[in-house]
Amino acid sequence: MKTALITGITGQDGAYLAKLLLGKGYKVYGLSSRRVNQSYANLDWLNVRGVEFINADMTDQCSIQNVIKKTLPDELYNLAAMSFVGSSWDTPVYTSNVNAMGVLYVLEAVKNFSPHTKIYQASTSEMYGNCGGSEPKDEDTNFVPRSPYGVAKTFAHNMMVNYRESYGMFTSNGILFNHESPVRGIEFVTRKITDAVAKISLGIQDKVSLGNLDSKRDWGFSGDYVEAMWMMLQHNEPDDFVIATGSTYTIKDFLDLAFMEIGIEDWSNYVYQDPAFVRPAELDVLLGNPAKAKRVLGWEPKTPIGGLVAMMVEADIERNK
Repeated sequence: MKTALITGITGQDGAYLAKLLLGKGYKVYGLSSRRVNQSYANLDWLNVRGVEFINADMTDQCSIQNVIKKTLPDELYNLAAMSFVGSSWDTPVYTSNVNAMGVLYVLEAVKNFSPHTKIYQASTSEMYGNCGGSEPKDEDTNFVPRSPYGVAKTFAHNMMVNYRESYGMFTSNGILFNHESPVRGIEFVTRKITDAVAKISLGIQDKVSLGNLDSKRDWGFSGDYVEAMWMMLQHNEPDDFVIATGSTYTIKDFLDLAFMEIGIEDWSNYVYQDPAFVRPAELDVLLGNPAKAKRVLGWEPKTPIGGLVAMMVEADIERNK
């Protein structure tokens, strides 16, 4: 039986990944932070059972070392992060401690106590910033991050590469573009939209306040993307891969699809643009080129944008009923 340790297991990707690995017969350990009111709602929603939870904190090097020494995992999936880009300007130090230094603590612990462990790091399209404009980003595109979140993730990504090249460790980065699901955090724009659309359809909300409606994003389904994470650690060599759909849609496009699910074609009276939700440094377009993942891993997305939005709206209607 293979063993896997998932940090950030209570998040969107952590829940889908735990379900995937348990289905493949893994023994799954989940790092649970030391917060008093830790939420397991995402795992419950997906009916994930069988995870063994271990308390630790990504900002505490000693606790990370203890977890590695206790579990000695075959595979480690580092999904833990302060993951909301907008909040990273308000908490830049905390964001850096978790997203950057936390990864370094993991690398040092594995190097010193469990060198056989294969590590997956959740990198992000936010590392690219506006580099290259609307051109698709691949593994060779320069990183020019435009948020504290992106800067911290770039540090972590480069550390993974450095430890791979310096110590021969199996460290792979997944540069994931935007991916969503019914258990996406409510603070993210996609889930904010589908939750609002559900409430509007049920007559319990009138409008939704959003920022820039012209931003273009490459949106996929989290359930598809965690399969790519697993495939990276089954590959015979560690490497870095862009995981994306290769198509972009605006926030307006997402609104079109979401409101059509409840029979509304003109949503203009239900949406308010609030300057408070505009980033200090906006990213206009994020578009990925997943050709390498398809060629090397045999991975490609399965869920189209329309199916993703329908899935999310339906789930939020059921929740809000």
